[in-house]
Amino acid sequence: MDYPQIVSPILHFLHCPTPQAWIDDARDPARLPLLLTDHLVCELKAAQTAMLLVRKYVADRQGADALLAWLQPYEAFAFREGPEPDFVALHKQIGKSVMPHTDDPWGQQLIDSMVLLIKEELHHFWQVREIMQAREIAYVKITASRYAKGMLKAVRTHEPLTLIDKLICGAYIEARSCERFAALAPYLDADLQKFYLSLLRSEARHYQDYLTLAQSVSADDIGERVRYFGAVEAELITTPDTEFRFHSGVPA
Repeated sequence: MDYPQIVSPILHFLHCPTPQAWIDDARDPARLPLLLTDHLVCELKAAQTAMLLVRKYVADRQGADALLAWLQPYEAFAFREGPEPDFVALHKQIGKSVMPHTDDPWGQQLIDSMVLLIKEELHHFWQVREIMQAREIAYVKITASRYAKGMLKAVRTHEPLTLIDKLICGAYIEARSCERFAALAPYLDADLQKFYLSLLRSEARHYQDYLTLAQSVSADDIGERVRYFGAVEAELITTPDTEFRFHSGVPA
């Protein structure tokens, strides 16, 4: 895999790289349990975001119920409301067979890209969980970072502008994840480095899918709005942050 070639468009898209102060904090072995725990939760949240988009804008009742059923065991585990399921067995149940089909090309594009994203994010979820188990890192609930909430505060409140903005936010979240995997990987042990670098291709594709969907639903060029959210995202990444998380800002 050509890592620089994958990451290069990401670095041009984002308005800033991850500050070295965050990398220095994240590479501390004492941070690893928190880093992996938040990474695990981030994968679930990415799947939830994709699910909500399909349910709200495309899915019929059958498809909506199927999406909820896919994620429910993961959510129950993450929110400590149930026992740990067999994630490998669960993953084999995920597919597009129960998803709705639509005559709307954009709607079908949303279904196809988001269902693939859900499957990949949930795959990453149990991969992180396996790493935690191998290292005897217990899963403990943690609070959410300010990052996604900070992005969503800037989303406009009437359609289709709400949808366009949410898709652009999704693009930045996926792009930042890709950039951080690449930035942090050289400082990790061999197994974690290999794992984080293995995630780059899918994360890079996810950000491009979100941008394509956003432009497809908009009658106007979204470039100005993309730049606006790039500035919002960069401020969250470069300003002091009191909590350490995978998408947190500069350690305060």
